Amino acid sequence: MPCSRAVRLLFLVGAALALSACPHRGAATPRPAGTAAVVKVVDGDTLDLDLSGSTVRVRLLGIDTPETVDENRPVQCFGHEASSYLAQLLPRGSIVRLERDVEARDRFGRLLAYLYRVDDGLFVNAALIEGGYATTLSIAPNTMRAHEFEVLRVQAQRDKRGLWGACPSFGSPVDAAATTTARR
Repeated sequence: MPCSRAVRLLFLVGAALALSACPHRGAATPRPAGTAAVVKVVDGDTLDLDLSGSTVRVRLLGIDTPETVDENRPVQCFGHEASSYLAQLLPRGSIVRLERDVEARDRFGRLLAYLYRVDDGLFVNAALIEGGYATTLSIAPNTMRAHEFEVLRVQAQRDKRGLWGACPSFGSPVDAAATTTARR
């Protein structure tokens, strides 16, 4: 009997060690290097990401969306729609891959990046322009995607997608859009 008791004890200790080495139920799954999880969308071109356990504010490179949170400017036409669209593309917890250009941060300390949704490879910056939620914004030396983005903007503007069909011009205040719509 002492031998079978020792075998059982050895088995239990081995099982306990094996279980402790496995990830716990509900624990965060490790992300691949160069990826982050969405914490929250700030506006159409800015979001907070969990990058290696720290929350980092990220500004999407190469694009500009109408303002919604700048206290020095009125809310701009299609700004809420751009913010909502980004939140739809990247709900909280979405995993994204970051791609950098020449400069790492802007003058406000925000990380500058092109973002790709990991689950399907969607190029988020390009999707915002293509849908008419953003225009192009090229600030040297971060111009790696400038030509690609300009082609998408011209197509969206020509097809009157998003803000190009809803607003008198990019950056116009929300109330100007209502006036333009009423005149049609």
